[in-house]
Amino acid sequence: MHGQSLRIEYFCSKKAKMRAPIFISAIESISALGDSKSQTWSQYLNDSHSISETKKGNTNCLVAELPFEVKEKIETLRNSDAKYKNLDDSVLYAIYVSRKAVASAGWSAEEVFGINIGSSRGATHLFEKYHKEFLAKGITATLSSPTTTLGNISSWVAHDLQSSGPEISHSITCSTALHSLLNGIAWMQSGMVDKFLVGGSEASLTGFTIAQMRAMKVYASNSVTSTTLSNRYPCRAFDLEKKKNTMVLGEGASSMCLEKQATEKTLAKITGVGYATEILEHNASISTEADCFQKSMKMALRTTNLEEIDAIVMHAPGTVKGDLSEVKAIKKVFCNNLPFLTTNKWKLGHTFGASGMLNMELAILMLQNQKVISVPFAMEQHLPKKINKVLINAVGFGGNAVSVLLEK
Repeated sequence: MHGQSLRIEYFCSKKAKMRAPIFISAIESISALGDSKSQTWSQYLNDSHSISETKKGNTNCLVAELPFEVKEKIETLRNSDAKYKNLDDSVLYAIYVSRKAVASAGWSAEEVFGINIGSSRGATHLFEKYHKEFLAKGITATLSSPTTTLGNISSWVAHDLQSSGPEISHSITCSTALHSLLNGIAWMQSGMVDKFLVGGSEASLTGFTIAQMRAMKVYASNSVTSTTLSNRYPCRAFDLEKKKNTMVLGEGASSMCLEKQATEKTLAKITGVGYATEILEHNASISTEADCFQKSMKMALRTTNLEEIDAIVMHAPGTVKGDLSEVKAIKKVFCNNLPFLTTNKWKLGHTFGASGMLNMELAILMLQNQKVISVPFAMEQHLPKKINKVLINAVGFGGNAVSVLLEK
């Protein structure tokens, strides 16, 4: 296996390398699992999911919504400032988790730190609301443009935190949050800033968005009331035997504080990053063996012996081709020495642009608690004796994969 590691390093030798580890001093999230690390971890420890059936638009559908008590906190935030009342949920979610992350890291407004919070869909609710009004009346509201621009997210987070560093928002589909992380690392290692707040936010549970997923034939159709073992979990992410697509949308956000130096608050360190884009045959396709993932994982692991990787948090969206191609890519890279494989989308849904950062949170929680989270219906695997190094994957439409190596 050491020879395999050397071949990976040679394969990636012409790519830019991380100059030094980057340290994570805080991560906070909201999702269908809750809004605290203790609550989220408690939810990970059971075999239940947080998917429910509700009405979006004109039809019933499966979704993973924020818990009622978390929604109440978001409404409290919305009503705390007159300027916040017209903001999209995606912006409020980002403000909420960013406040908590910065407080947990102990950062002050006087410090200069960058902000990069991305979103795949952005202000989905407001876009649909304003467009509906436009079709009905031929005019739109004054705030329709400033509240729906994508840069809206990071700029409002910066306003809320009263920060003075660079502010960036972007959309790189479902790998958006991990591209935020890549960007933050690049700024820090360039010497332009010493700290960066990175993450993703998604509030995409609208009738139109779900109709788009259904039009692509990727959305789950099972009812959550099914009692048979095969239907107990509507989203069958990492079920390699499934015959139909089972993706379910979730909502949520997560923000992470990155620093150049380790502190008493350090949760984990990032020691490798990889990225790749593959040539597409279709707008939403991925190759049979996920060439982009093979390249991104090899890049992230260029200086690491493969047998040292204890677990991989996969992207695994719950689609037939998406799940299987990623596992095939992992097998191509790791051969017969597969790390423990897991995913969280069967439990909290696919949160699009926020999903990569929620994957990072799961990896950090597994490192902290020295316990892997199994997918109850997935293939049987040997449990690792320890968890020191975890690889995290994300990919989106366009075949834009990102892999991140995390260590204790």
